[in-house]
Amino acid sequence: MNESKCPVPKEQQPTNEFIELSKSKIFSWPKTKKLLILVLIKFWIIAFVIFLVISSGSIYFKKYLLKYIFLSLFSSLIIPLLVSIRLYLGWNHVFKRLTSERVEYEESGWYDGQVWIKPLVLKEQESLIASIEVKPILKNLIQIFSIISVLALSGILLFQYNNF
Repeated sequence: MNESKCPVPKEQQPTNEFIELSKSKIFSWPKTKKLLILVLIKFWIIAFVIFLVISSGSIYFKKYLLKYIFLSLFSSLIIPLLVSIRLYLGWNHVFKRLTSERVEYEESGWYDGQVWIKPLVLKEQESLIASIEVKPILKNLIQIFSIISVLALSGILLFQYNNF
């Protein structure tokens, strides 16, 4: 953005927000689908171990070891689910700011909200960034979120309708 004409502070400009999010260690995971899947599987395994330890204190589950393990496995999906939701919300926020015709910003605090209308050239440039860079990331996150949700729901149905 041309800083002389743009009243938006540099850190609140959508393009700069995209660059900062891309450089972020956590938010850069979804840039490659394989890396994101590996990170979420690591979170799932760690959460599974923690959930195993927590549920091991139950006398009920000591009688039904298979049910105990499956319950820990499916309930530990909540951690990768929450991580993927957080990643989606961050990238979706940047996507909306990049595709918006207006930029809402704060000059000095929460009480002085301003709105700046983007020039056509900047709007086209940021729209291109959103469609080429951010949209595939959002698509990957939605796919992974869907897979985790299906796994979690199948686990719920397994425990709801089976006694093993």
